[in-house]
Amino acid sequence: MVLIGSHNQFVDSVCSIVVKGHWGNLLKVKNASALTSSTIHKVLLQLSLYGYGLSHSFPFFKWLDSIPHYSHSLQCSWAMIHILTEHKHFKTAQHVLEKIAHKDFLSSPSVLSTLVRTHDNQEVNSQVLSWLVIHYAKSKMTQDAIQVFEQMRLHEVKPHLHACTVLLNSLLKDGVTHMVWKIYKRMVQVGVVPNIYIYNCLFHACSKSGDVERAEQLLNEMDVKGVLQDIFTYNTLLSLYCKKGMHYEALSIQNRMEREGINLDIVSYNSLIYGFCKEGRMREAMRMFSEIKNATPNHVTYTTLIDGYCKTNELEEALKMCKLMEAKGLYPGVVTYNSILRKLCQDGRIRDANKLLNEMSERKLQADNITCNTLINAYCKIGDLKSALKFKNKMLEAGLKPDPFTYKALIHGFCKTNELESAKELMFSMLDAGFTPSYCTYSWIVDGYNKKDNMDAVLALPDEFLSRGICLDVSVYRALIRSSCKVERIQCAERLFYHMEGKGISGESVIYTSIAYAYWNVGNVSAASSMLEEMARRRLMITVKLYRCFSTSDANENKVSQIFWNHVMDRGLMSRNTMNKIQQKLI
Repeated sequence: MVLIGSHNQFVDSVCSIVVKGHWGNLLKVKNASALTSSTIHKVLLQLSLYGYGLSHSFPFFKWLDSIPHYSHSLQCSWAMIHILTEHKHFKTAQHVLEKIAHKDFLSSPSVLSTLVRTHDNQEVNSQVLSWLVIHYAKSKMTQDAIQVFEQMRLHEVKPHLHACTVLLNSLLKDGVTHMVWKIYKRMVQVGVVPNIYIYNCLFHACSKSGDVERAEQLLNEMDVKGVLQDIFTYNTLLSLYCKKGMHYEALSIQNRMEREGINLDIVSYNSLIYGFCKEGRMREAMRMFSEIKNATPNHVTYTTLIDGYCKTNELEEALKMCKLMEAKGLYPGVVTYNSILRKLCQDGRIRDANKLLNEMSERKLQADNITCNTLINAYCKIGDLKSALKFKNKMLEAGLKPDPFTYKALIHGFCKTNELESAKELMFSMLDAGFTPSYCTYSWIVDGYNKKDNMDAVLALPDEFLSRGICLDVSVYRALIRSSCKVERIQCAERLFYHMEGKGISGESVIYTSIAYAYWNVGNVSAASSMLEEMARRRLMITVKLYRCFSTSDANENKVSQIFWNHVMDRGLMSRNTMNKIQQKLI
């Protein structure tokens, strides 16, 4: 047979061959080169239109995949997915969809928009696009999932509830809680009615952001809409209230659960116990522990109580709880040991801390960064830098990496023992490791040099940063200038300020206020006024947070300080709102 005539006749002829099952003949005809993916797309649609369904189209679709140098177009695969979905072959349709999901920028708005318009069955579009949202979300391609969701909204295709839940959970895992609320708002706009799973995602978002008010609004909304809360809903609320120290509200949730016949599980009890321990209310925590029913205390329960006792200076009670834990067949983990270790170190019982460390080793428990940092910090506090560094090396040998706390503890230790060059080298090592030193870190080094009257060493720091290839920004100068001003090394602060401006870096509110305040304290009112005038010219304002940095408890200094802040207000460097907030705090 020779296939001739118009393209439509050719498509009809191919359909006829496919229906008869003589697929091999398609490769023998003279114009087999016309067998393009575009033609196949029309053939699949025609077969579906004629009611031949999957018995011919899908086997033919799979056979084509075996032909050398042929590959299905995106349109062709999309048509097959729709045909499979229409015939309720969901698993096969999903499999084909997942194969093409990462191909040809499927999630891009232009491509997806074209594909959605090629099929007018809204129910099938909803099913397929919902699968696509789920696939991208589960593949940690959240942005692609959002793009598909947006296309559904624009084409008025309603997403399935499961797709919405998976997308919201993916956003929560990524830590972008603000997007959870945007997606939820758009879901409701396209007619999705939230169920318990959607609400639980929203409660989780409230818990992550500490938004009690919104969580309570959601609870009321569920009551109005008749959506029943479950154990997850209540546990999320309990956790949120307990983290915020809202014990009355937490106990109200407990009462509500009991009224509704929902038994508290160990997660519920752990939250309530944590809430009391956090506030140092160990008697209430133990009362809650004794009331546990229909649940079994776990590692979290005992560790929370042990940590609570350690923080309230009741080490013996913590150790008793540790023995009780072991008697129940639960052996302390590294988190439990860290709580006791921290307390021993705080009490200066380093020898006992090392014994505990040996016990961990005997039990094949690997120390973590918190364990190591606790001991490093303890050694630094007593000035035993040799032991601290020895422990840092053990940390490295165990495959652990120093974190900002490790560096901070060691730098502080070296500054205490006046080994400022070693402290400085560690600061640069910290920067090389990709961590940003805090204001305290810079301050210790600057204070150390200033105490030694070594202003040159402080002034040399910016150039040393540059010589090591470290980019200088305003935060470094802010720390150096502020530290110098605090110990009234104004000349040093001035020279750092001029060095900063010479590098083309503009000062900000903290820098100008620090210098002005230092001038004022030594009685140089003229110089202080000049700095404040420059602030006003540059429209740099003083915030409540900045004001608090300069507040002092010294009565005599407070009088000088108050005159300074009155001077600042007269120059309009504080907004009326800031002034009101400060005055409210002072009352």
